[in-house]
Amino acid sequence: MEIQQDISLKKYNTFGIDAKAKFFCEINSIEGLIKILEIKDYPNFFVLGGGSNMLITRDLENLVLYINLKGIELLWENSDEVCIKVNAGENWHQMVLWTLDQNYGGLENLSLIPGNTGTAPIQNIGAYGVELKDTFVSCDAIEIATQKLKTFTKEECRFGYRDSYFKNEGLGKYIITSVNFKLSKRNHKLHVGYGAIVSELQNNGITDPSIRDVSNAVIAIRKSKLPDPKELGNSGSFFKNPVVSKQEFDKFTMKYPDAPFYKVTENEFKIPAGWLIEQCGFKGKRFGDAGVHKHQALVLVNHGNASGKEIIDLAEKIIESVLERFGIRITPEVNIIK
Repeated sequence: MEIQQDISLKKYNTFGIDAKAKFFCEINSIEGLIKILEIKDYPNFFVLGGGSNMLITRDLENLVLYINLKGIELLWENSDEVCIKVNAGENWHQMVLWTLDQNYGGLENLSLIPGNTGTAPIQNIGAYGVELKDTFVSCDAIEIATQKLKTFTKEECRFGYRDSYFKNEGLGKYIITSVNFKLSKRNHKLHVGYGAIVSELQNNGITDPSIRDVSNAVIAIRKSKLPDPKELGNSGSFFKNPVVSKQEFDKFTMKYPDAPFYKVTENEFKIPAGWLIEQCGFKGKRFGDAGVHKHQALVLVNHGNASGKEIIDLAEKIIESVLERFGIRITPEVNIIK
């Protein structure tokens, strides 16, 4: 276990921001993690997983801990369900493909989401009508201050829309080491209600889809809309879709009757942030090497050498423009390291 100095984080974040870590250590075991946390020479730590839901805007003076814990374990199973433990360093999409190979259902709608499994509960990742919390059982995490392992139940994680305990009261206090999921072995409950999935399945002549068919549809949709971070730096959806009250929604639809929306509850409605941004004229626009993706206005991109500050400056410009035109404040989904 080696602590390195002055390491570029360009290949460790999907935005491809060339920030530097003053100190850097790759963590391959829980024992190694505990040993590092026991060292008192470093004022604080910065925990890095897949680097997919973050924007680094400066060099990091912290000791950066790159969590690379690997392995998938079967905890229990019966005729209908299975529970698996996935270590934090496992690539999320590769793990989803592994579950499909075993004919385990529940994660297929979350295919091709970038990043590692350990960071998924922090964000309560979601896509196409499914969220991580739908299959989540618990996660194990090391408390940084005490180096003790704690298990968090679903209730203790306090999942919300792209939100959790780990983004609020637990921010900076824990390092997730593994996540447990309960998945179906048969009679899979498919979630194909999103129009894009329905269209993709119909276009392929599929009327009785399997979990693999749903996954393939999601992969095709995401590839058509979202850039590959290996080719164009990005962090997927940069902004959350705003949720407004019925009163706000009624005022909004009177002015913009053709705007898309999703009903969340009787009194809450979700308006696609991508549509709002596109209406403000940002789709496909480039400001130096920072830009908005040409196929999906929700995605901010690094065309090569953009700094984190240039990306966040663009994000703030978009937020102000949407607020001025629609009276709706959109907020970042990514974690911004200022």
